[in-house]
Amino acid sequence: MTGSVSRRVLLRGAVGLAAAGGLAGVVDLARTAGTGRADTTGGLRVGYLPITDAAPLLIAHSAGLYTGTSVATTQPVLFRSWSSLAEAFLSRHVDVVHLLMPMAVQLRYALGGAARILGWSHTNGSALTVAPDVTDLGELAGRQIAIPFWWSIHNIIVQKMLREHGLRPVVRAEPSRSAGTVGLVVMSPSDMLPALANGAIGGYTVADPFNAAAEIKGVGRIHRFLGDVWRDHACCALLVHEDVIERNPAGVQQLTDAVTTAQLRIGADRGRAAETLKSGDYLPQPLPAITKALTYPPDEYRITHHDWNPQRIGYQPFPFPGFTRALVEAMHETEIDGDRTFLSRLDPTTVHADLVDDRFVRQSLIRGGGPAAFGLPADLTRTEEVDPT
Repeated sequence: MTGSVSRRVLLRGAVGLAAAGGLAGVVDLARTAGTGRADTTGGLRVGYLPITDAAPLLIAHSAGLYTGTSVATTQPVLFRSWSSLAEAFLSRHVDVVHLLMPMAVQLRYALGGAARILGWSHTNGSALTVAPDVTDLGELAGRQIAIPFWWSIHNIIVQKMLREHGLRPVVRAEPSRSAGTVGLVVMSPSDMLPALANGAIGGYTVADPFNAAAEIKGVGRIHRFLGDVWRDHACCALLVHEDVIERNPAGVQQLTDAVTTAQLRIGADRGRAAETLKSGDYLPQPLPAITKALTYPPDEYRITHHDWNPQRIGYQPFPFPGFTRALVEAMHETEIDGDRTFLSRLDPTTVHADLVDDRFVRQSLIRGGGPAAFGLPADLTRTEEVDPT
């Protein structure tokens, strides 16, 4: 925590996060606070949401890659909402998390949490899933779409899509078909599928395997992969507290090495990774949904940019500065229900250097065989490509 920010400020922020995440956030935080740290060795404790975004942290645990490192070898702690995961991180009940990258920006600059991004947990891996009767984006006018959190790449991208198609996203307002408005509501990922099934919402945008599960259950269909809108966008980032880096840089390097090694393992055998995520009791969803989420056949979907492989969740760790800049710029134009005043203090050109510490992931890339082993360009540069049409 930065010296200028009190514990009271962080607690106020946690309350706000719980409000955005709903009752599940409060329940999860209470459970975590009540049990305390199960690991007594002082190892860094991992927290996660049960989605394929968390796979590198979970596969690293299953493969024993944390053994002999500063990371706790106890079972990672499962949370049901982004707010509860962030609250547990702020309150130091977990030390390592995968967190929505826009949420990481909010955590550091709005809530004063001294957190740093070590690298990306994954790219792509999300979609806009709609009710079976929705065949065109315009048919969502007058209906609601669920998002996992206000500051999420899901909210940012779906709003770009809606505006591109002449629709206007609204918050705390009744959506109108005649006015071409679409209501946005925050919902825990686990609540989205039943809400779609009972008609409470017309669609949702979220990480997998919740999109795959809707198709398997026959209650929804994937309208578009978000990777078909923003090429290889980062959804979740690997986050630790800044003082952990200062106190134990060697341990942070061990953590980054373990996660990047796990990313390579997932890429080498996605089917086996899916089985591990299920058999290891990391993800509660059925194996067919997890497997499908990791191995979508592209010929079953309408895809605009086939060369982007937008249906394929990617496990590459390098945090490109250009993405951070484009993300912060996009946050300025995104509708949310909550405080956005912190954005006025942010310069998109300088956020990356302050928020991201890529020293460790650069070393991990070398140890993992170089950028090419992860499907990355040798010079570790890229140009952002966004197409919401």
